[in-house]
Amino acid sequence: MATKLSKLISIFFILLSFSTTQVLSVVSEECEADSEDSCNNKSKALPLKIIAIVSILVTSMIGVCLPLVTRSVPALSPDKSLFVIVKSFAAGIILATGFMHVLPDSFDMLSSSCLKENPWHKFPFSGFVAMLSAILTLMVDSLATSFYSKQNKGGIVIPEGAAAAAAQGDQEMAVGNLHGHHHGSISMKDGVEGAQLLRYRVIAMVLELGIIVHSIVIGISLGASNNTCSIKGLVAALCFHQMFEGMGLGGCILQAEYKLLKKAVMAFFFSVTTPFGIALGIGLASTYKENSPRALITVGLLNASSAGLLIYMALVDLLASDFMGPKLQGSVKLQVKSYMAVLFSHG
Repeated sequence: MATKLSKLISIFFILLSFSTTQVLSVVSEECEADSEDSCNNKSKALPLKIIAIVSILVTSMIGVCLPLVTRSVPALSPDKSLFVIVKSFAAGIILATGFMHVLPDSFDMLSSSCLKENPWHKFPFSGFVAMLSAILTLMVDSLATSFYSKQNKGGIVIPEGAAAAAAQGDQEMAVGNLHGHHHGSISMKDGVEGAQLLRYRVIAMVLELGIIVHSIVIGISLGASNNTCSIKGLVAALCFHQMFEGMGLGGCILQAEYKLLKKAVMAFFFSVTTPFGIALGIGLASTYKENSPRALITVGLLNASSAGLLIYMALVDLLASDFMGPKLQGSVKLQVKSYMAVLFSHG
């Protein structure tokens, strides 16, 4: 099942890149741009874009792999407080990306003076699409969890005594019953913890999909731009965001307990998406006009849908699931530290 989902994500990624290429390569009537801007310099912008590809690739790999390679470090294992605090900080970065960067960009694009008054200035398309995206993400999240649960329910039967003991929190009795009925071949993960493991896997898949959409749009925008003043600042910001988005995704992948190959594939897709988008943007630089109506509408709607997905994932599947979970509910001190980490991530 996990393999099928990864294939679907791969197909979606390829189709998105092709469709975006086709849409952005169509030159329509343009809004007049400030061509005399001293920051617009194609020859100077290209080296900056090459630096951006390398630096973002490296920081993305570091971010997504850090939780995976530090598993052997006791202080950074998923059941430790430090891991929860770092994951909360990374989730805050993802939330801030949706609310403070992607969604405002969508509002700016879809309310641009380059677009016709009717309908773009008469209806809040950005907020509407972001809302639909969040609801759609909820549907995918819920249906995928149900499908996963049905696919994995058939192989294991848990004795009623063990399930009851686990529900009451008496894990030792539950494990004892499980070993008694199955001669030590089944662990608690197959029962109560198995459902949580399925949730982690769905969360990792949906979050990866959302970040891929957001990253390729940002990459194309950066790659197609020749504004050296904006590129310098954007590269630094993207490196920071990619590292901590990667840490959030890496933490989810770690908790999902995928096999090594699956972890490597998911880490690879996350790491190369933004650099691929930049390279695609460089190729489209001669035909892509960022102020053209087609570009504004396409990128604006993609940003809005990406924002809705990222906001839902950050609030519901990352922050709410951790803060309402037994570990944080059992420690007010750890809750306060995690809240501070979320707030600091917005700074």
